[in-house]
Amino acid sequence: MKQLLCALCLLLALAAHTQTTVIKAGKLIDTETGTVLDNQLIIIENDTIKAVGSNLSIPKNATVIDLSKATVLPGLIDCHTHITTEPGGDYYDEMFRKTPLDAAIRAPIYAKRTLEAGFTSVRDLGSSSFLDVALRNAINHGDIPGPRMVCAGLFIGSTGSHGDLNGYSPYLQFNYPEGMSGVANGVEGVRRQVRYNVKYGADVIKFGASAGVLTEEESVGAPQYSQEEMNALVAEAKLWDKKACAHAHGTEAIKMAVKAGVASIEHGSFIDDEGIALMKQHGTYLVADIYNDDYIMSEYKKLGYPQKILDKEKLVGQTQRENFAKAAKAGVKIAFGTDAGVYPNGWNAKQFYYMVKYGLSPMQAIQAATINAADLIGIKKAGSIKAGKYADIIAVTDDPLANIKSLEKVGFVMKGGEVYKNDYRTPNEPSAVKAGRP
Repeated sequence: MKQLLCALCLLLALAAHTQTTVIKAGKLIDTETGTVLDNQLIIIENDTIKAVGSNLSIPKNATVIDLSKATVLPGLIDCHTHITTEPGGDYYDEMFRKTPLDAAIRAPIYAKRTLEAGFTSVRDLGSSSFLDVALRNAINHGDIPGPRMVCAGLFIGSTGSHGDLNGYSPYLQFNYPEGMSGVANGVEGVRRQVRYNVKYGADVIKFGASAGVLTEEESVGAPQYSQEEMNALVAEAKLWDKKACAHAHGTEAIKMAVKAGVASIEHGSFIDDEGIALMKQHGTYLVADIYNDDYIMSEYKKLGYPQKILDKEKLVGQTQRENFAKAAKAGVKIAFGTDAGVYPNGWNAKQFYYMVKYGLSPMQAIQAATINAADLIGIKKAGSIKAGKYADIIAVTDDPLANIKSLEKVGFVMKGGEVYKNDYRTPNEPSAVKAGRP
């Protein structure tokens, strides 16, 4: 009898702590089937979707959110961000007069802005001093609002590479704690660096397979690791049950990274037909940041960036977009990733227009930022509005399948069953918007 009473008390306690919410969705984008459903009810218990359908009963005492005049879709996912940084001042001032402490103070602002733009999850691909890991932990603890974060920690690169300080006097050195620079060389060196990143909280391993744009090395796409080093990086990541992704602009570097077994190629600017075929063969995702050329070319000269960097961007920008179109047409798997942080965080959705312009249908672009992205970054409970998934839900007024730019004006954001933004509240409706711990 005593055991029965204890079990009953436990059930009553669980029921008392269950928060039930019902969303009335005028239109619901089903990202798994690529269809649109009318007049759906979404029943949510705490942070999880319990049921979705048109003929469901609304549970007693449920909080009802009326989005019957909106289009509802899963929370968006950006697979390539740098959410702890943003272009905010002179190039050399930002590089040499700011510290990780400056970035730490500003990062929560960028996280909140990203979430309120409708991006409920991100994969953050490189941050100094493991600031992304600290930000992720604060968000997970409920201290500050922000998206779910999958973090890379330190960018791993070879000496003199895109991941190193280059183009300056050899007398100029940053006094990093041992290992904290991410610079690693040789098979044993890169394995050691992967272990170091994992030890301090990395969820994914990112390395520089090729040169890059926004640094001062001469090349924009030459390989910066050998095949053996890339193989070792990816193999070591797998030992720790982590995926690896490769920053790769250059044609040869892309192929080398795909052969090494990376989960995704970031940028992919100079991919050729052979590289496209390899990516299809290996099931490798392409994460191409095809919006930010506009911002770099309009703003970076004003920010004091060296002409060498601007010249490299001129070389990359349009070519990357054209090669994205080729890859998309060929059937390479596409996941949404913007390199936000290169431009203001919260502008992530500006890329949708370019993905549609360069070959994807609006539904395919949305799937790239939902179900495909969730698959790539490993958040299985995100990416669609289905029973058992996280209650990560957004809404827009206009139909994004008719006007993809409507995703730049998200009016409702729910993450894990908590409302962080709701422009659809009636004037007398009390606010339920969550803002983090007081």
